[in-house]
Amino acid sequence: MAEKMTENKNREQTPMNFVQHQPMEIERRSFEIIASELPHPLDPVLAPIIMRVIHTTADFSYADSLCFSEGVVEKAQATLQKGCTIVTDTNMAKSGINRAALKKLSAEVYCFMADPEIAERAKAEGTTRAVASMDKAAELEGPLIFAIGNAPTALKRLVELAEAGRLQPALIIGVPVGFVNVVEAKEILLRSGLPSIVNRGRKGGSNVAAAIVNALMYSLTRK
Repeated sequence: MAEKMTENKNREQTPMNFVQHQPMEIERRSFEIIASELPHPLDPVLAPIIMRVIHTTADFSYADSLCFSEGVVEKAQATLQKGCTIVTDTNMAKSGINRAALKKLSAEVYCFMADPEIAERAKAEGTTRAVASMDKAAELEGPLIFAIGNAPTALKRLVELAEAGRLQPALIIGVPVGFVNVVEAKEILLRSGLPSIVNRGRKGGSNVAAAIVNALMYSLTRK
């Protein structure tokens, strides 16, 4: 027992190779490491988005599972430059979208999920708050980008609204995480032909949705 205690004490006193870095230096070094460990080369247009998602999750599987509709990055960037509105399905995603970049692009971000009006609408219509939130978002003016990281029902509803002619989204980021209807909702979006960035499979989340929005904005604001 005494030998074990001495071993633990010596281990605690052994200095670790921990180097203090400034935040931007940490990010720069992180992206260097990601680039060196990628499983294969990336399309240079898509690379900043894919790498930021990997940076957020430390999950290299996104290099293969993220799907982009044709020309979607350029279209999304053009939309952001016009000062668009971004709608999320969670306040977590909303909080994760960089405020300084939003300001530079004169863009706004909303999440209606916690609005009392939405809860009442969902109850009255016998649907979910995610669906009610998308219905409200469809009433907004101007170009719209949707960042969905949690609710597969939100994705399905966006496709329905677009097919009904009630919505023309500039971009739908479809990265909900989970096990129920998640894979199916993503495939519905992919088949719709709408401008989209989708992560196939079960993985995703609010942090991934925010990371994709930030990557698109940084490509315009960090030149």
